[in-house]
Parts: sequence; C-alpha cells; structure tokens
Amino acid sequence: MTIAYRIDQIDYPFPAKPAVLSDVRKAELKDKIKVLLKEKNATMVAHYYTDPEIQALAEETGGCVADSLEMARFGRDAAEQTLLVAGVKFMGETAKILSPEKRVFMPTMEATCSLDLGCPIEEFSAFCDAHPDHTVVVYANTSAAVKARADWVVTSSIALEIVEHLDSLGKPIIWGPDRHLGSYIAKKTGAEMLMWQGECIVHDEFSSQALQDMKALYPEAAVLVHPESPASVVEMADAVGSTSQLIQAAQDMPNQTFIVATDKGIFYKMQQLMPEKQFVEAPTAGNGATCKSCAHCPWMAMNGLEAIYQSLTTVDTSAHEIFVDDALREQALIPLNRMLDFSAQLKAKKSA
Repeated sequence: MTIAYRIDQIDYPFPAKPAVLSDVRKAELKDKIKVLLKEKNATMVAHYYTDPEIQALAEETGGCVADSLEMARFGRDAAEQTLLVAGVKFMGETAKILSPEKRVFMPTMEATCSLDLGCPIEEFSAFCDAHPDHTVVVYANTSAAVKARADWVVTSSIALEIVEHLDSLGKPIIWGPDRHLGSYIAKKTGAEMLMWQGECIVHDEFSSQALQDMKALYPEAAVLVHPESPASVVEMADAVGSTSQLIQAAQDMPNQTFIVATDKGIFYKMQQLMPEKQFVEAPTAGNGATCKSCAHCPWMAMNGLEAIYQSLTTVDTSAHEIFVDDALREQALIPLNRMLDFSAQLKAKKSA
C-alpha cells in the first residue's frame, strides 16, 4: 500500500441543526407528508444514519430504511415514479443514475458528505491520469462525476471481495476516497493500492484510547466497528462491517451489550430488531477526539420533517430535484453495474 494523494485540509461547512419541533408540529407534518407521498405517487427511502423519526416515517409510508446502494435499488424497483431520498446528495445522484426515468427529490440539496467534498473530480481525475495502468475503484460516497471516472464503484459491504477479485487478476488499484476503509482492505487483501486520503468526519472521530476506557465500563460488550474508522479502532473490534453487516452481526452474536462505532442513527434499526439488547455509543470525545460530529453526521441531520414537507410542496423544484447529465449518467452506470453484477454472481455462488 502506498499513501498517494491528499488534497489540502478542508474546512467543512457544517450546517446548522434543524429547529426543534413541538410534538404537535411533528404529528401535523407527518400526516401531511403521508398524504403528499400518495398524491404524488412517491416513495420515501431513508438512510440508516438519518434521525429515528425520519426512518420511522419511511417505514410507515411503505418506503425503506437501508444503506445507500439498497436505497437506490429499492427506488429503482419501486412502482412509484417519484423518489424522495432522505440522505445526502451522492445518494440522490445514485438513485437518479439507476432510475433515470423517475423524478428524484431530496429534502435539501445542501446535505453532502465529507468524502464527496474531499474528492473533487478535477484533482481526482488528474491523479488517475498520472497512473493509467491502475484500475480505479471508488467508494459509493462520491459524486456522479467521480463515479463516471472509475472502473468500479464499491460499497463497504462488498469492497473487500471486489478488491480481492481485482488483486487475483494482478491489477494495481487506485482507491478513493476513504483512507481508513482503503487501508483496512489493503491490509486484509495485500493488494497494491494507491490511496486517496479522504475520510468520513464521523468515523474519523472515534478514539481507540477512549474506546478502551468504554470497554472497561462494559467488559461483556462486543465492539462493532465500521471500517471507515481509524485502524487503531478497527483493531479493537469483535466485528467489522458495513451498516447492514453490523446490524446482522448484532443479531447473530450472543452478547447482550454492544459498543457501536458508527453513526448513532443506526441505533434505531438495532433497537427495533433487538429490543432486548443494549447498544452503547462508542466515544468520540476525550483522549484525542474532538467531537466535531459526536457520532452523528451533521448533513444527515438536515433531513428534518420541515425540509421533507417543503420538498413535496415547493413550486420551485430546483432546490430539491436531482438531475444528472445523460452522458455522465451513462458513464457512471458502467462501474455501478459492474458492482451490481459482481454482487449478484457472488450471492448466487454462496447460495449454490
């Protein structure tokens, strides 16, 4: 593995948190949103990292709560011709790439991602051009333009298998943008990888020293870690995986208590599926951590009820509707379909 490229330190434009709503206003908005979704032949898909009340609303209206790729697949296969994506911008773009014939809306177009912001297409494309013999593999947490520049798109749930496959073919790899996930995969596979040095502001905040102190308080707890976390945190894990894989691990493991090192939005689904188990947030403050995000993505938090209502009622849809240039969409679809086809083949092989 070679540490290859890092753009200048970014001062991420953290958004303001949505205003706190009264219970009466929340109930009023939920009722209105449910009616509007039916009127507009729309389905709502929400990411595991959105606030619990948003995830619950997606489920109550026949939508889904999932990771970014499953959100897009659900939207693609849904009968409704309008998709409301509660997440961050790259998720809306992915949904549009897979469902070009549908209208895709987001509560706010300002909801972004530090991995997306930290991997601008011009710099990343120049980096790829400097290494033309490398296969370009990019994480799903990137813009449509970056996906279009890639040979493969991966999610955290299948990145390991795809890199193993490429390594078996003797192909050197450019990996972007999450350096922690890339380092984890390089260590597991031994693949030759040139790294783009981006990071998720949520997972980058987890501290191994603080986690060690937390583990002393809960000695019987299993530690669940997303591989976007620093290597020192990953090394302490009893299970490492994507959001959906961590949920499954908590169901499969016999432990009654879990310390969870990922966005705390995941707790909604974990507690829903396993009400008898205890889930504790891994620390993001103390012993070197600064708690800028405090284990919850500030952009995911922008998906509030008021914003969702506005996206369904505004006359000027430009502030909420996702558009992807046709040529760019077709190019980005190639590496996405490679991943989907590989995933389907892998699933078929495992079930055979």
